[in-house]
Amino acid sequence: MDTIFYIFLFLLSCFGFYFSGELIIKSFNRIAKFLGWKEFVVSFLLMSIVGSLPNLFVGVSAALKGVPELSFGEAIGGNVIDMTIAVALAALFAKDGIPAKSKTINNTLIFTCVAAVLPILLASNGIISRVDGIILIGFFIFYMTWLFSKRERFTKVCEDEQPIEKSFRRSLSGVFKVVISLIIFAVASHFIVESSLYFANTFNTPIMLIGLFIVGLGNCAPEIFFAISTAKKGLEWMILGGLMGSIVSVSTLVMGTVAMINPIVISDFSPFLIARIFLFIAIFFFFIFIKTDHHINKKEAATLLFIYIFFIIAEIFFGV
Repeated sequence: MDTIFYIFLFLLSCFGFYFSGELIIKSFNRIAKFLGWKEFVVSFLLMSIVGSLPNLFVGVSAALKGVPELSFGEAIGGNVIDMTIAVALAALFAKDGIPAKSKTINNTLIFTCVAAVLPILLASNGIISRVDGIILIGFFIFYMTWLFSKRERFTKVCEDEQPIEKSFRRSLSGVFKVVISLIIFAVASHFIVESSLYFANTFNTPIMLIGLFIVGLGNCAPEIFFAISTAKKGLEWMILGGLMGSIVSVSTLVMGTVAMINPIVISDFSPFLIARIFLFIAIFFFFIFIKTDHHINKKEAATLLFIYIFFIIAEIFFGV
């Protein structure tokens, strides 16, 4: 009976993340468009902030409860999902795949790949210390400084179907929605951690693996929703910005914050062997598909989708 309750609690919390993420996306998108920022920057900042909020709240909650390794597993699992499932579904829903000709996108691709592997490299000695946390946060600040260092990288009015109304009432409504969403994020993250601890204890499963599969997939809901939604609306230029924003912020800002609160000790890397292998595979194909013809087509999307399917199969049959 308890298991059913915690499963329901976990799913309800994931829905809370999804619902809150949608509210913040709509509110923040209006502000970014009013400021006249480029589509890529709008989507990057949207998912850097919104997409990483579930991860940040879960990570901080886990760190305060003494299980920061939950956040580490979630970050790896989330990165694999973003580079495979999220990209694949967006490309499949988009009319002509995902374009990637922008110079900013191609430069950010390098930052994204480095950010995805940086926590693993820093954890090679068995711990992501507070010093490592400073390095991760510093990397995030460095990228944001680079992104906004030249005005042409982000100044271009983002097209929208409806004009943005400059009204006090609408601004207040947006602020109110953001506050409500943050409260939901905080409550949902608490129950996510509680559910994860229950699953780990009940099924005798390492907490990092719970983060890798269950929490990682649940917290990727905002990114997947954003990618599919923008693809359906024909805003393909925003897809990669959103996914890259999520990967960079979770791998650096979130992981760094968690490590600053409570260093992440990883005494046994064996449960992450397959996950690390597939993360590098996902990064490799993600990089190649964008660099070859600066476009991710539907066949390449299918390849990314199969990579995640093989990842799950490998973990089931060969995972520790």
